[in-house]
Amino acid sequence: MTVLLDTRTMLDRNLRHSLRSPDALIMTIAVPVMILLMFVYVLGGAIEVGGGTYVDYVVPGILLLCAGFGSATTAVAVCADVTEGIVDRFRTMAVARSAFLNAHVAESLLRNLVTTALVTVLAVLIGFRPTADPLRWLAALGLVALFVLALSWISAALGLLTRSVEAANGSTFAFLFLPYVSSAFVPVESMPGWLRPVAEHQPVTPVIETVRGLLIGTPIGSSAVLAVGWCALCTVLGYAGALAAFRARTRE
Repeated sequence: MTVLLDTRTMLDRNLRHSLRSPDALIMTIAVPVMILLMFVYVLGGAIEVGGGTYVDYVVPGILLLCAGFGSATTAVAVCADVTEGIVDRFRTMAVARSAFLNAHVAESLLRNLVTTALVTVLAVLIGFRPTADPLRWLAALGLVALFVLALSWISAALGLLTRSVEAANGSTFAFLFLPYVSSAFVPVESMPGWLRPVAEHQPVTPVIETVRGLLIGTPIGSSAVLAVGWCALCTVLGYAGALAAFRARTRE
């Protein structure tokens, strides 16, 4: 119970910081929105995806890109708190140590779910037409949340392993790169033979395929199991890595 109360207190602090820095929140929304508009209106007419419209195909990928971009900022926030000495101040207080990391991850989850909802609304306004029923919407939201949770814990670990905010920001580059080498924007079958296995077997592709299947009814197959498995594995590794890195940093 003490951990939950301390986490809530820390979460309130992080949310206040986010509200006082609207520029970061705006950028978290603006970048995926600009990418969505670019792919739909600039490149969409030249990309063939089989049946259906390109906007229906690309939106699930944009949602995952949005989640990755937003989760990556957790590394910067965690690193800033550690390097600025805030954590040392917390250590002198009767606060559960795990509350610090729990709050950063919880804040990332809440922030990214809000931005995902906003991007989805914009997508509907420009022509996205999902066919999902409420149960499938709930399943898609749950998978996106699990994806954000996994990336946020990995991001928190990276924020603790790096020694400066600039390094923390650069360490999360893979979060933004992986969706481009996946089925997010073009079918995997259209890629060169040497690149196709990478796109097919990297963690983001099954998550995108599952979200796409839930929202617009494309085949899911084994993607759902792989998506949940990858997210669970990354969450466990990120959580363990973040705790180990936090203990090492706070012993210095």
